[in-house]
Amino acid sequence: MNDKARNRLDGKVAVVTGAGMGMGAATARIFAGYGARVVVSDINVQAGLETVEAIRAAGGEAQFLACDVSNDEQVRQLIEGTVAAFGRLDCAVNNAAITPDTLPIAEADMDVWDRVIRVDLRAVMVCMKYQIRQFIAQGEGGAIVNVGSVSSVRPQPGNSAYVAAKHGVIGLTKTGSLEYAGQGIRVNAVLPGAIDTPMLRGALDSSGFTEAEFAPALSLFNRFGRPEEVAEASAWLCSDAASYITGHSLAAEAGYLTR
Repeated sequence: MNDKARNRLDGKVAVVTGAGMGMGAATARIFAGYGARVVVSDINVQAGLETVEAIRAAGGEAQFLACDVSNDEQVRQLIEGTVAAFGRLDCAVNNAAITPDTLPIAEADMDVWDRVIRVDLRAVMVCMKYQIRQFIAQGEGGAIVNVGSVSSVRPQPGNSAYVAAKHGVIGLTKTGSLEYAGQGIRVNAVLPGAIDTPMLRGALDSSGFTEAEFAPALSLFNRFGRPEEVAEASAWLCSDAASYITGHSLAAEAGYLTR
């Protein structure tokens, strides 16, 4: 198999959560472009269907399955539905997340705090649980990529729940890699930096900053990253080219963490 083929995902079945927009949508499109059959999952039905439409228009194969990742039963049904649609599961990108909290610890709204932890951390655990069960049932290994953040490594003030959740994503990733390497299951993470998504644009609008003003503090390239740049990292980690990599957190952050 040549290097180009090893980087492709031909014949693999992938599920991507939070794939209605931003990094999730880009990931679903990139995976389909590399030959994977993709289950696009999101709580936003219209956005998810638009991602599927874009994939099919480009000649790829995809189906939409609605899922609220904070609901354990819906996650179980998502994995069962993926197998029903395409016969198996080979790789998964656990991307779904919600907007970070914005208050310092002493002023924290605990309802918001609990919601962030439930979606951005606990849901990753639940997704892994059912994905790994399916991999074990198939007996052929598999690959998981959990989407963390630069906040998985460098805390930000005012985001205690988000920082705790994203730190936890690295812990789950490492634990999963230790527990299931013997069964050929690889578990890695990507840590995006300042990526041009609707969430980031909303934060910019509320702060009054422009990209030109804000990006240099977050990127050695003085620009925001594109969702596709993170998606490519996830695709590589799920491909056979990364067959000797597990328990790793790959930062896609234009050098932010080097400073």
